[in-house]
Amino acid sequence: MPVNAAALISVYDRTGVVELARKLIETGTTIYATGGSAAHLRAAGLTVHDVEDLTGFPALFDGRVKTLHPNVFGGILRDTSNPVHEAEAAQHKIPLLSTIVVNLYPFESTVARAGATLQEAIEQIDVGGVSLLRAAAKNFERVTVLSDPEQYAELIAALPQGLARDARRRLATRAFERTAEYDSAISRYMESGLLANELPGSLALSIPIEQPLRYGENPQDRAAFYLARETQLPEQLWGKALSYNNLLDLDATLRLLVRAHIGIDPPPAELGRAYCRAAIVKHTVPCGVAERATVAEAVRAAVDADPTSAYGGIIAVDGTIDLATAEALRGFFLEIVAAPAFDDDALERLKKRKDLRIMRYDAGMPQRIAAELRVRSALGGVLAEDDDPKAEPESWRVVSKRQPTASEWRDLIFAWDIVRHVKSNGVAVVRDVVSRGICAGQTNRVSAVRIAGERAGEYAQGAACASDGFFPFPDGLIAAVDAGCTSVIAPGGSIRDAEVIAAADERDIALVFSNYRYFLH
Repeated sequence: MPVNAAALISVYDRTGVVELARKLIETGTTIYATGGSAAHLRAAGLTVHDVEDLTGFPALFDGRVKTLHPNVFGGILRDTSNPVHEAEAAQHKIPLLSTIVVNLYPFESTVARAGATLQEAIEQIDVGGVSLLRAAAKNFERVTVLSDPEQYAELIAALPQGLARDARRRLATRAFERTAEYDSAISRYMESGLLANELPGSLALSIPIEQPLRYGENPQDRAAFYLARETQLPEQLWGKALSYNNLLDLDATLRLLVRAHIGIDPPPAELGRAYCRAAIVKHTVPCGVAERATVAEAVRAAVDADPTSAYGGIIAVDGTIDLATAEALRGFFLEIVAAPAFDDDALERLKKRKDLRIMRYDAGMPQRIAAELRVRSALGGVLAEDDDPKAEPESWRVVSKRQPTASEWRDLIFAWDIVRHVKSNGVAVVRDVVSRGICAGQTNRVSAVRIAGERAGEYAQGAACASDGFFPFPDGLIAAVDAGCTSVIAPGGSIRDAEVIAAADERDIALVFSNYRYFLH
């Protein structure tokens, strides 16, 4: 580090900055700092210079302009191996800045706070800090840039010589990553009110690492989980570290807790009753979903729906887990139990199971993840999609001669709520608001119906059947009737819809068509 080198410090998060500045001063480094950072360092007894000593200007416009000046950026960007640069620096008396310590205004945490206004968000958009990071990272050949307090120890350990080139390049890379994350968070927020009109013109996917994983989907894969800074994972209250498959299944389970919009108007009166929902997922496929008056009853019904498939799965509920619920789970192996709240005695009971992970999620999380942009990769490219606000609203119509009864309506709605989360070709058989047979990923719809009916067994008698896609021939509907189902819901749109409707009328079952399909690949 040059003898006449100087450092510029401008940090919102002041963790560890006093120790760093003290060590720099001990090596002969002159410290310049912006207002709040300078006051913090002086309060610790350190001698620092105000950034105004460099710029000759006070901070302007409520601090919006502090460091945007040639004396600052010239001190960072000058190439000391270039005689022209050195002559210009000498002519304009621009000092050499060799260490830049900057972390940014907390934009992400501000917009994540409930009730944050647009004006509050705008005031947390850092301009000078981002520019400082980019300038220092660009000139990493001689400038050390620290964008995170966790990086300070590495520089302190390398003093007085300073960091090697590879280390400076690595820190520069992280600085560019941080500014990309920051800009991505801002663009996502600014676009959030525009998504009703269009998808993002450019998809920015700069997402910081949240945690390394032991492996990805398989042990031979290395992996890490990345998460936008304004997003919070559910809180883990107990258990060993989560794997990617755990995270993926947890996402699928929470989505099952979101109620679908009812496509009939007016809905039957009893559909307005409040129920608790429990959902169990295994390998992203629902294998037990139920609604009952209490969480404990819903959990028992969901487990009993298909205990063989549910073994080793993940369960989530949309209400508080009490002692009765914990008791209902006793003796049944699950990877994760997730809920928005846990009674203390229930939590203590569940913690006795060393292999169980216990997750507490924010009550609004299922709805949020259901509404967010969905991103998937294929052939080196990326698909991004969300629910099109300009699309025709979902609506259902009874196309059979027989109308569904009130209880059939409840089961049809619940089956439709489940099947939209089942991999295509997907079928769900429901009776008494409990999934009784679910089949996913079949290459033909008739097989999917038959397998779901076989899994439902005796519970298929009088049940509702939902198909995620239309019936291309009457044989799929006939298979549902043969299994014992008395009501069916599916998308319309087949060129043989009339034949499917005729088959329903011949067998005196209720058939409902939706104008939406729910293929899931």
